[in-house]
Order: sequence, then C-alpha cells, then structure tokens
Amino acid sequence: MAEDGRCPRIVIVGGGAGGLELATRLGDRLGRKGRAEITLVDAQRTHIWKPLLHQLAAGSYDSHAEEIEYLAQARWHHFRFRQGRLAGLDREAREILINPLIDAEGREIIPAQRLAYDYLVLSVGSQTNDFGTPGVAEHAICLDSPAAARQFHERLIDACLRAQSLPPAQGKGRMTVAIIGAGATGVELAAELHAAAQVLVSFGLDHIHPERDLKIVLVEASERILAALPERLSLAAASELRKLAVEIHSNERVVEVSAEGVRMGSGSFIPSTLTVWAAGIKAADFLRDLAGLESNRINQLVVDDTLRTTRDPRIFAFGDCAACPNVQGGWVPARAQAAHQQADLLAGNIERAMAGKPLKSFVFQDYGSLVSLSKYSSVGSLMGGLARGSLFVEGKLAKLMYWGLHKQHQLALSGVSRTVLITMAEWLDRVHRPRIKLH
Repeated sequence: MAEDGRCPRIVIVGGGAGGLELATRLGDRLGRKGRAEITLVDAQRTHIWKPLLHQLAAGSYDSHAEEIEYLAQARWHHFRFRQGRLAGLDREAREILINPLIDAEGREIIPAQRLAYDYLVLSVGSQTNDFGTPGVAEHAICLDSPAAARQFHERLIDACLRAQSLPPAQGKGRMTVAIIGAGATGVELAAELHAAAQVLVSFGLDHIHPERDLKIVLVEASERILAALPERLSLAAASELRKLAVEIHSNERVVEVSAEGVRMGSGSFIPSTLTVWAAGIKAADFLRDLAGLESNRINQLVVDDTLRTTRDPRIFAFGDCAACPNVQGGWVPARAQAAHQQADLLAGNIERAMAGKPLKSFVFQDYGSLVSLSKYSSVGSLMGGLARGSLFVEGKLAKLMYWGLHKQHQLALSGVSRTVLITMAEWLDRVHRPRIKLH
C-alpha cells in the first residue's frame, strides 16, 4: 500500500514493445486484484511492434488489421490508458505533466493534465539520430515511427505512379530509393522494397520493375553492413542483397541530403527520388536533464542495474531510452529483446519495491540477432546457450525464427489462446487482400 494507505499508483510513459508488455504484466498481476492502479500514457492510440516498421513502409504490413488498440488492451488486462505526450515532470509533487491533445483542425480534445504517481516508469523508446547532417530534416524520412513509415509508403506509391505515367524509355532508372544506414532497419527495408516492387508490377505498374526501373541504394559509414552484428551474418546479408541488385556503398559518410539526392564525404553524389535516414539512434531530446535526472550524450536516462534512475528511487527507465550497465561491461544494447527481458524483470522489481524488498539486478541474455530479407531469406546468429561463439542460421529456419519473435511479443500481450486466434486471422486475411497495401 502507499504511505497514506491507498492503492499505489504506477504510471508507465511509453507504449512501445517494453512499455505495453510491462503495463500488461502489472495489470494482470496487480491491477486485476486491486493491489495497484496502473496507468499507461502514450501519444498514440494504437501500438505497432517497431521491428515491423520496414514492412509498414513497404506496404507489406497492414497496420490497421494488426495494430493493438491501447484502450482495448487496457480493458482486457486491468490497467488504464491516457492518451497524451509527456510535457514535464514534477518530482517533488510526484506528478507528470501531459500536453493537451489537439485534433487535426487545431481544436483541443483533452486539456493539459497532471497525473500523480507513486512509481513512475519511462519507456519512451528512441528516435533516429541524424547527427546534425544538413538537409536530413527537410529532405529525408527518418524511419523511427509508424507515422514516418506511413509517410514513406504514401510517397513510395506516389513515386511509382509518377514513374508509371512516363513513357518506358524516359522512366527507366528514374526512380531511386537511397537508404542511409545499413543496420537491421536499412537492410530489411532494402529487401522489402524489392519484394514490394515485384508485387506492384503484377498490379500493372510495370514501369517500376525492381531490376530495371527501381534502383535501391544502401549507404553505410562503417566498413560493412550490419556492422554491430557478427561478420558472417553481414557477409551473408550483403550477398543476398547483391543478388537483388541492391547497390551497397560502405565506408561512406553522408555529409548532405538535398531534394535531388545524397552527397558523401568522398565527394560522390547519389541522385535519389526518395531518401530514408536509418543511421543511428538517440533518446528523445526532452529527456535531457528531465527534472534533474541524469542523462548521457544521446539523451538516455542513466539507470542502475535494477533499472532505477540514479537520482530518484521512485523513477525507473528501460528500453532504448535508458542507459543500463551490462555485467559484461559497457551498456545494454538498444534492442527489442533487451526491452522484453527488462519488462519481465521490472514487473517483479516494482512489486518488490512496493513490499520494501531488495530489487534484483538486470542481466542481459544475448540470444543472438535475426535479420529478415523479406520473402527471399533471413540470416541470424544464435547465442546464449552455446558454450563457444555463435551458431549461424539462414534461409527457412531463420525466417521461421524471425516470425517467432513477433509471436513471442504477441504472446506477452495476449496470451496463448488469443495469439492462436490472431495467427489464424492473419493467415485468412492474406487470402482476400493484396500482398501490398496500394494506398
């Protein structure tokens, strides 16, 4: 119970993979039994699993059919949902400030709010870091949110229709997508775009044939693509992409993005119809020195190994927005599997904090990495349970394991029976709708 005898109030800001999993777990454990009031705050009304943004951008993922509505999830799992964007934090009063919610016409839907907490969890994720590169904000799409992915998809369809309206001789080679950053998002998007172009050709847009009329370019500042992952995985992915005629420029730093294309530090220039920036991440700017909480150079909140912030024992942070020390040295990587593991630990730690018990330390278990290359292949490196090194997987096995990661997230949110029904609905849905969203 809280100090005054009432039910403790737990507020979670950010409904990404980790935040929504945590709210669901706490709702089932504490909210169901009336042991705590759990409130999730997010600026959006629905949840999309972030690793699927490249599919949403290419149009191969129907977000309206598969996204999770926060209000419904809250009703089913015994927590509350408040829509709004974090505006500030009053640590002395133990309240968060939420900006007013405004509609497309500028009218106020919900006024500014103050929401009291006994325990606060910040899980607001990350955003793309453009490193101050000139022209990125004006001429590139940063693929770090569902809204950005939908914006890219609309521009992609517009560009395809524009190319289709030109005579074939003029249209050849006129459509180029430049992807800056060859991490997992950039690599997966490149393969997904190639597959999407093949489907669009089958719908009559035959001026954007993936090998003839659509040029996909990957630009990476490191010496190889997927630089953060094992070299064998990188080489396998590069080999698959080259089979798809994806042009790879490694060891090239982008110094300017313009409406016409991308200029590199070497002086070379890539003309581009669409430019996507997928290089680097940082936490949101508002987290820098938020109410005096400690943050690092990329705005992440610094936490101890129990996921408590270093300057306030009632405030926790996890996922991409938190800098958590790793027992192996360094910091826990900003990856979906880390947020999933942290949500599990934090659900228990909040219960321990409520009971006045010592908190457990977070130990990241790296189970490896998987990269999807659309329908063509997948590659991955499995770790954790192996005595030495890692196990390389590719092809159908890797594709099945990648699919399993999404199912694991659905299981955490919906349980076994509902996940089975969701999976059956996904299979049935593929029968009656196009493989690519055409609007």
